[in-house]
Amino acid sequence: MANSQSLKQGQQQKAKQRLTPQQLLVGQMIEKPIDQLREFVEKKVLENPALESSPKEEDEWGGGMGENQTPPDNSSLSLTDNHDGSTSDDRYDNDVPIPIYNTQRTDITYGDTTSFYDKLKEQMGEHELDSQQQEIMKYLIGSLDNDGLLRKDTETICDELAIYYGIDATANEVETVLTILQRFDPPGVGAHNLRECLLLQIERKKPSWIKTITKQIVTNYFDDLLKNHWRKLQNVLHLSDEDKEAIQSEIRKLNPKPGSSLGEVQGFNIHQITPDFIVDTNDDGSVSFSLNQGDLPDIAVSETYIDILNNTKNMSKRDREALPILRKDLESAKGLIDAIQQRQHTLQATMKAIIRRQRKFFQDGDEADLRPMILKDIADDTGLDISTISRVTNEKYAQTRWGIFRLRFFFTDRYEKDGEEMSTRKIKLALREIIDHENKQHPLTDAKLEEEMKKKGFPIARRTIVKYREQMKIPKSSLRRE
Repeated sequence: MANSQSLKQGQQQKAKQRLTPQQLLVGQMIEKPIDQLREFVEKKVLENPALESSPKEEDEWGGGMGENQTPPDNSSLSLTDNHDGSTSDDRYDNDVPIPIYNTQRTDITYGDTTSFYDKLKEQMGEHELDSQQQEIMKYLIGSLDNDGLLRKDTETICDELAIYYGIDATANEVETVLTILQRFDPPGVGAHNLRECLLLQIERKKPSWIKTITKQIVTNYFDDLLKNHWRKLQNVLHLSDEDKEAIQSEIRKLNPKPGSSLGEVQGFNIHQITPDFIVDTNDDGSVSFSLNQGDLPDIAVSETYIDILNNTKNMSKRDREALPILRKDLESAKGLIDAIQQRQHTLQATMKAIIRRQRKFFQDGDEADLRPMILKDIADDTGLDISTISRVTNEKYAQTRWGIFRLRFFFTDRYEKDGEEMSTRKIKLALREIIDHENKQHPLTDAKLEEEMKKKGFPIARRTIVKYREQMKIPKSSLRRE
């Protein structure tokens, strides 16, 4: 039978959102924590001759937030010209006084001066990666959680690379780079979940019967392993008591959080933390905050560039041919400065809204006082898109009187029962307190926990008890018995 081919032509209409280069740049600026922003800006200054930088003045802090401020004249292109935190649409009450800061501040860092992520990036040089693979690798490393696991799926990573960095990468390309990352030290880094993390570590072990059985348990009997059902595993795998103890010893050597291993070996935290926000709570209960500019350089457009572009009449023909390049550099410099200023305003508006809603926590530091608050609430308060709020609160920290917290810490879901709204965080704290004080020889069943929670004023259903208990990784009563 002869093969036949046919061509068909048709039209298909698709709605596709396209972001301008400036919008992409602003998105990148908003998402970057202060230490990454500093590295990015320093790189841009080196690449663009139209940019000039100077060390930050000793008496400058900037980024303070005032209730009734208005922006100064923004005609100049210096980054330091606009330190206010005002927004075009002030949607807030006057119950959170936030004055201007003029106090000098510096980076506040915790942990090893070489971060966990930097150590991973150093290992990139041991592998042959093309330019696109290097960018993908950097993004994967930056997307790791604190425990060293990668909980984003491949499609999400592809979308984020395209939207925020203009990198058109296929799922296969991302998976290829991820496979390389999973060969980095410490073993288990880059895994999508705990099972994959343990298997990656087992694969690096020398061949032995213990390795074979351990791999079999993690692959085929993972739930039984988590539930500590060793008698069942012994029967299924025909293990003696000595074999079981040897395998248990081997499993205990595996690290469920490989991201912490480098820090633990050196006696430091997982990675360096530089808070983006400094929140102060005064003795009178007033709350104020400022943006941590750290070592971010003051940048401005080169006056030499401006003079050249303002005096083109006496230019030679050769110099005129270079004008398009000069104008491109100038527009790029303006775009970067505008993006950083927009980042400052966006971060200030977001933090102001968070403080307004969670003022009680900032006053007394009691986690139970956190009100129900989701990203949409802050988006509604600020008039910003929810995706912008998500980028602002990603991988950023706030230093408070009560410690340093991720911005996502201040968000908590709401639970409604008979028209009463409660914070799920508060419910979980009450549930954990009950379990912590139970008789460990006779742990409370979920039905009993439901009764105890009702006595404390939390009339939640047993299925909700189970849901919250599992979210807090608290085992059921039979596994809590001591």
